[in-house]
Amino acid sequence: MANILHVQKDNWQQVLNSAKPMLVDFWAGWCAPCRALTPTFEKLAEKYGNEIGFAKVDVDDLPQLASQFGIRSIPTLVLLQGGEVIEQVVGLQSYEKLTSLLDRHTSALARN
Repeated sequence: MANILHVQKDNWQQVLNSAKPMLVDFWAGWCAPCRALTPTFEKLAEKYGNEIGFAKVDVDDLPQLASQFGIRSIPTLVLLQGGEVIEQVVGLQSYEKLTSLLDRHTSALARN
């Protein structure tokens, strides 16, 4: 099983302070597209876990965090580096689209 951080109030700083980029899934248990995205998110975490961190934020548990990032629709995936938003995608996304996004950013980070 992939190493995915399930964010609570007391561990959000791990996301912000991560040395590697973090892909954060803003979701809710009642959201069908969010549940449909879960296997894809887990597969991405398996593939990219050495280069990118993965976290899930339940918007029902942490509405203030969702509000802070301007989350209006779920699922929303936010790629963070040093607590700053690098990229954001809204809605159910294909594995191929998300690997393309992550490949683009991991390649750019490797060059820096």
